[in-house]
Amino acid sequence: MTRAVRETVTLAGRAERARVARAFMVGVLGSGHPCGDVAALLVGELFVNSIRHGGSGAPGETVAVAVKAANDVIRVEVTGLSGPGVPEPRPAGSDAEDGRGLQLVARVAARWGWRRRGGRTVTWFELYFRPGKGQESATSTCLVAIRLPRAVPR
Repeated sequence: MTRAVRETVTLAGRAERARVARAFMVGVLGSGHPCGDVAALLVGELFVNSIRHGGSGAPGETVAVAVKAANDVIRVEVTGLSGPGVPEPRPAGSDAEDGRGLQLVARVAARWGWRRRGGRTVTWFELYFRPGKGQESATSTCLVAIRLPRAVPR
């Protein structure tokens, strides 16, 4: 990325607003960014998690999405009202309809984590990318870190 970007949006804590968070992500990075689709997918997962597992789904609550991009690093922070637990990937059965959001983030993002700040939880991830030669973005690459789960012996 040739220019530094820092933008934030605050949205109502409703699941249907995840679509807006994903569109914001793509809009900040720009059309055709090599990490745009991956970043949009991961921000949607963290947005919904902050509503489902934190207190951000309560009436009048909000979720903030902050995007910082500079050099070859994109950092996204999703901040919502803290819930009783902490963000951690949890096992999901093969027939489960949910429970894979943080597993996806942990397996695809270069780095991810969380912290508490004044009654709110900030969950973040980073993606790295390699710019293409010259101005040609078609040769740029998102460096996705796909970590597969270890097989458990039976």
